[in-house]
Amino acid sequence: MSLRQMEYLVAVVEERSFTRAAEALNVTQSALSHQIKALEREVGGRLLERLPRGVGLTPMGRAFLPHAERAVRSAAQARRAARAAAGAEGGELHIATLHALAVGMLPPVFARWRREFPEVLLHLHEYTTTEELRDGMERGVADIGVGPRPEAWSGPVVSLGDEEIVVVTCAGDPLAGRTDPICLTDLADRAWVRCQLEPRVRGQRWLDWACAQHGFRPLTALETEHSSTAVRMAAAGVGIVAAPLPIAETVEGAVAVRVSPAWRREQTAFSRDELIGAVQEFVRMCGGTYTAAA
Repeated sequence: MSLRQMEYLVAVVEERSFTRAAEALNVTQSALSHQIKALEREVGGRLLERLPRGVGLTPMGRAFLPHAERAVRSAAQARRAARAAAGAEGGELHIATLHALAVGMLPPVFARWRREFPEVLLHLHEYTTTEELRDGMERGVADIGVGPRPEAWSGPVVSLGDEEIVVVTCAGDPLAGRTDPICLTDLADRAWVRCQLEPRVRGQRWLDWACAQHGFRPLTALETEHSSTAVRMAAAGVGIVAAPLPIAETVEGAVAVRVSPAWRREQTAFSRDELIGAVQEFVRMCGGTYTAAA
């Protein structure tokens, strides 16, 4: 079997149509069908079946598809790595990260990259959880991942420093006038905007765990899905929220109040392969984003 045949299969599955897949691949439908049939003869059975609303996978196809996707992504990764080996002089770079980092930390990094390496096309892949981010990196979706340190990661991991977590409120809140850090116990009677995707510590949602260390349970005013939405709600006066400082600084009307002792979370850049060329340059550019990790 060939890589081209696997690329054709993946395209048909993604498009759910031989016609649309052929158009996307810029080949004739007959050539596409011929390659799929040759692949099915090679594996010894049907991989696709026609359904009332498109094309679907047979049980054999469902077993085969993840391996085909990995092969196709690995080939794309190999092409990008080869072009990047000579330096950040062309081609493209795929970055995977969490939504919170995509709206907070990374925009100035991307802006600087475009100024210094305008010939390198950037692709950003956003994920909502660290588990999804890790899974995407393991499947070869991106060249470099940016996020919390992945446990037991076999490839290179570079610390980018510590991200500071602050309490965000609105301009009219009495907290907004404070210049000194606030103790968490002073917020026991305040209502919080909570993000459903906040990290978990020892089986608890992070804010529940942090407040429990000070003897209280946080009151909830609103549940949101994304941290950027939660910060905007806090800026509007719905409640206070714990969020990364870079996100707070991007929302008009949001006021960041530091906490004592400080809340910090390490962020890293990690990859499956050696950091060379464009990938190495991107990691270097991210390196000055945070205060050096302790």
